[in-house]
Amino acid sequence: MKSLKLIGLAFGASLALSGAAFAQDVTVAVAGPMTGGESAFGRQMKNGAEMAVADINAAGGVNGKKLALSVEDDACDPKQARSIAEKIAGAKIPFVAGHYCSSSSIPASEAYADGNVLQITPASTNPLFTERKLWNVARVCGRDDQQGLIAAQYIAKNFKGKNIAILNDKTTYGKGLADETKKALNKAGVTEKMYESYNKGDKDFNAIVSRLKRDNIDLVYVGGYHQESGLILRQMRDQGLKTILMAGDALADKEYASITGPAGEGTLFTFGPDPRNKPTAKKIVDAFKAKNIDPEGYTLYTYAAMQVWSQAAKKAGTTDAKKVMEAMKAGKWDTVIGPIEYDAKGDIKQLDYVVYKWDAKGSYAEIKGNGT
Repeated sequence: MKSLKLIGLAFGASLALSGAAFAQDVTVAVAGPMTGGESAFGRQMKNGAEMAVADINAAGGVNGKKLALSVEDDACDPKQARSIAEKIAGAKIPFVAGHYCSSSSIPASEAYADGNVLQITPASTNPLFTERKLWNVARVCGRDDQQGLIAAQYIAKNFKGKNIAILNDKTTYGKGLADETKKALNKAGVTEKMYESYNKGDKDFNAIVSRLKRDNIDLVYVGGYHQESGLILRQMRDQGLKTILMAGDALADKEYASITGPAGEGTLFTFGPDPRNKPTAKKIVDAFKAKNIDPEGYTLYTYAAMQVWSQAAKKAGTTDAKKVMEAMKAGKWDTVIGPIEYDAKGDIKQLDYVVYKWDAKGSYAEIKGNGT
């Protein structure tokens, strides 16, 4: 009886110790569209965050503590994003990798700032995100004014004298990117023949396609997401148009090819240099492939966001968000997508966008030299 009692006490003590260890874990978050039309990118972010947390923990954690990951779904809805941000701040989570849509990242950032949460977005490219002098925001991706410039340079050089149309989906991301591309095109001496908007979530684009046909459009630039871009492309082909479709980084997922099928061949889009091809990423890419995961799009960018935060927290010797941000902006960080340094706003100093082309097999590759 006594021995059983001792065993019970020992077991209880071990549970108490393990509970104490778990209680000391540092929870970090990843927030993005885990459901809804952009869930393919939410999946990329979740995959990147989970792998990064596992690898950081395997290397000893952060400041002697292991990381636990909270996965939050904003469905790319601004109100839901704000609600999630308030929840994360209320839970005293010091860091979030998120969000995906600029229309989510921007309102969420204000709640994070009030709640002492450091936010690094892997994917939100609207310049406004880092232009409001908030102390807590940074990104590991580029900006629409950089991306739009590269698109415009490509169009001006390769479609000189051709008829250009620009579409946007009225979202913070889509309209922002379309406007930056238009601005750079106009500065380069190219005036678009058509500028039109549609609503995110639309399915029927035949009226727009008819206008493209009437105006003999050679290239249509779409500021918007992959679902609608894919439908526009298909409906153009259904009406016999050979018009080239070009868009931004929201086409960097194989789901675009599943929407278009072989008709997607020749589609162009801008994105940062593919980190899957970098020597710094080989080991991690191989680890993803061993799990049958293709770390495309923003998978490795999310991994990099986690790396930047964890390295800066170690350098600062704390997970306090303001102190970690000070360390982030003062340092240079080795990541899976390459070395990262920050300016005072929280933008990275060294990302160049490039142009990619989809092929008939549902893969994309960089156009070497970009024609810019």
